[in-house]
Amino acid sequence: MENTDESFYRTIKTFVLRQGRMTEGQLRDYEELSGKWCLPFANQMLNFTDIFQNTNPVVIEIGFGMGQATAIIAEQNPDKNYIGIEVHRPGVGRLLGEIKTRELKNLFIIQFDALEVLEKMIPDSSVSAFHIFFPDPWPKKKHHKRRLVQRPRTDLFAKKLAAGGYICMATDWEPYAEFALDELTNTAGLKNRYDGFAEKQTWRPETKFEAKGINAERVIRELVFEKVEN
Repeated sequence: MENTDESFYRTIKTFVLRQGRMTEGQLRDYEELSGKWCLPFANQMLNFTDIFQNTNPVVIEIGFGMGQATAIIAEQNPDKNYIGIEVHRPGVGRLLGEIKTRELKNLFIIQFDALEVLEKMIPDSSVSAFHIFFPDPWPKKKHHKRRLVQRPRTDLFAKKLAAGGYICMATDWEPYAEFALDELTNTAGLKNRYDGFAEKQTWRPETKFEAKGINAERVIRELVFEKVEN
């Protein structure tokens, strides 16, 4: 029988920390820019107004990979604030370079486990959206417990969302899409904006992982669930 105890799921990591090699440019940008654009993990709630110097809505992306889509979205939406959470240094270095090149002022990075960041640093009812693009599908059944989009983890997302805020997930792994649809449907406080899977979200740029999925002739599935008032 699967263990559904919340404390059990909090101890299971949803990622494997791979020590990918950084390019010279990524390393240079990481060393030069992380002190300015990376927020250190701390057991203390963030004050978004202090960080961004405005009261614009805050969007959190979990697992941004190499960050190109993240940078494009932030650049196209200067009226919104963005926090990207990622554990892999090469991706952090790459996104820092994008922040510098695009002269972004509305995007910060936290290099840490996203679930711990949400628990310890993100105030309840404060997030306007969560973006989760092509998370690790953990296809083997014994690894399903590592999947990010499942209860009780989705309960934590719902807790942090403001009323009217949304979760947008995209995946090219059909079994994970169906699994996530069921998990989000059964998460209190969330309502599907669509009848099943969502239509293509045109505001979302294609990611590297998405291109690989398309080349492999896999179907891209998207989910959009909204926080509703109880």
